Amino acid sequence: MTLIIFDFDGVLADTLDDMLNFAQAVCVELGYDRIPTPADLDALETMSFVEYGKQLGIPPHLAGEFATRCLQRFIEKPHPPKIFAGMAQVLAQLSAHHTLAIVTGNTTRAVENFLSENNIRQFVSTVLAVDQPGSKVEKIRKAKSQLATDNDAVYYVGDAVSDVHAARQVEVKSVAVSWGHQSLSKLVNAQPDHIVYAPQEIIQLFEKGAG
Repeated sequence: MTLIIFDFDGVLADTLDDMLNFAQAVCVELGYDRIPTPADLDALETMSFVEYGKQLGIPPHLAGEFATRCLQRFIEKPHPPKIFAGMAQVLAQLSAHHTLAIVTGNTTRAVENFLSENNIRQFVSTVLAVDQPGSKVEKIRKAKSQLATDNDAVYYVGDAVSDVHAARQVEVKSVAVSWGHQSLSKLVNAQPDHIVYAPQEIIQLFEKGAG
């Protein structure tokens, strides 16, 4: 049995437009007229809403407020973001033989709404989100301790350099996806254990017994 832990934004959910639009609205609310671009997300060394705010010029003492307001918009969004094409099938197929979890910088409620909307909640054993205690590293470690045995292989599937680094800190294998919020060149430089270029390749990776 293998434990496969997924990031949410940019891996399962296509949240790029929301990330840009919500951030712009919050910047205006806080008195900073800044128009975010995908380059701002690509520039982040740590993919979090707090660091995103700082990248946009929000002062450090307001970065937490920026993050809270952005995350609240995800919760209040009438419909969850779109799932990347093929990802529902990926979760369904992988869950037949592996344990799946989500560790994310988004909120539990936003993720649960997304899973329910796409009829894929039954494939995911647990969701560890930003509103729960601990860093991403600590949450990956928690998922590993709760859901994997000493003999199980563990992987973290993410779209950011900080996801690769977090996986390495917890001594789990990293899988970087090319369709997320950070550029392929930046991900390559982070030296993940695997890079996939389409959702179906995740299934192929584990069917081949990923190393």
